[in-house]
Amino acid sequence: MNQALARRADLSRRQETYVGPWLPEPLVTAEDDAAGAVERAESLSMALLVVLETLSPLERAVFVLHEVFGFGHPEIAGILGRTPAAVRQLAARARRHVHARRPRHRTEPDVHAQVTERFAVAALGGDLQALLEVLAPDVTLWTDGGGKGPATSLRPVHGRDRVAALFMSVAATVPAEGLDIRYRRVAGDPCALVFAGDSPLAVVVVDLTPGGDRIAGIYSVTNPDKLTGVR
Repeated sequence: MNQALARRADLSRRQETYVGPWLPEPLVTAEDDAAGAVERAESLSMALLVVLETLSPLERAVFVLHEVFGFGHPEIAGILGRTPAAVRQLAARARRHVHARRPRHRTEPDVHAQVTERFAVAALGGDLQALLEVLAPDVTLWTDGGGKGPATSLRPVHGRDRVAALFMSVAATVPAEGLDIRYRRVAGDPCALVFAGDSPLAVVVVDLTPGGDRIAGIYSVTNPDKLTGVR
């Protein structure tokens, strides 16, 4: 565990010089891998993974061990070489931070998958009206190209009109006929995989509004180093 914390600290240092937004490497599973999907979506969704990246390595370790794997504070103290009191403080800080930023609602998996498909078809097909209908007014787009893959912006993009305009510009320059959309899951969340032939170009995950009918957040990973395991 201490080696894992050291690796996380090294990763955090590298993120400071990373080009553009940094998103977790997508762990893609088959669309029909339904066993445990809802539980994974609740505990390790892409939105939550993004929030966890803002915690310190120790806070992240305590949160995941306690909230996801169910370890008690004394057990975590032994694993991390900290006192139980210190672990409780770390856990409290992590929970406050995560609860303040994570989505407070759950969307039915079938609805989430349907909205994901509507978005992918509209975005890659250049259908502006359909895209506007599926985006929430305050939607935010994060694109992680790492300076190596295509990225619509080096900063998060806020607002339906700006996000839609970016996707329309992409659709105008990339012919949809040469692309293939495949639907899978990332940490339990439905996602769209964009392929050019056998080569993955992007993994896209969307986060929905409390009503479940509009997209509040879009996470697009296009860094080829993070897509090596995508099939």
